[in-house]
Amino acid sequence: MNPFKKAALVIFSIGAAVLAACTSAPGMGNASELQTTGSSISGYKLGTGDELKVTVFGEPDLSGPFAVDGQGTITMSLIGQVEIVNLTVTETSRLLEARLKDGWLRDPKVTVELVKGRPYYILGEVNKPGEYPFISGLTVMNAIASAGDFTYRADKVRILIKSADSPNEREVELTPTTVVRPGDTIRVRERFF
Repeated sequence: MNPFKKAALVIFSIGAAVLAACTSAPGMGNASELQTTGSSISGYKLGTGDELKVTVFGEPDLSGPFAVDGQGTITMSLIGQVEIVNLTVTETSRLLEARLKDGWLRDPKVTVELVKGRPYYILGEVNKPGEYPFISGLTVMNAIASAGDFTYRADKVRILIKSADSPNEREVELTPTTVVRPGDTIRVRERFF
């Protein structure tokens, strides 16, 4: 066999092996992990400070970015103030469709996307505790990295999370797919050994 063909075959084999390893690596996430991350936001209840993108199909003048104000409302052309606090994005799009259908548009189709959620908070045994901006797909491991990583005393197995819509903290086992929702407060405890 020609030495150039032999070298090309070896390089191709190594490249295929590297590609296979990269696509199955834990950091890439599998389908169930991605669904878990996405589903945590689907049940998220909107609140003050959330920023939304509302799209009304065929009506660019009604579409655009909206921020939930201190009263839990957004203000849209034609329909005015709409209270959306404690609604999911799906419930919000259905409410806006109903309000637009009530004398304004024949058959409105509305989609609502969460562009920017309320900030999350991280406390306890991290190097830089504080308030951080929420981004979609955020995990607790990413949040801890943003906060300068664990201190040497941190419990790296279990953490406490308090959701924005709950008065109680819940203990959670820390995994690479543990998600953060807008407004969450994460507390990293000190280990006891």
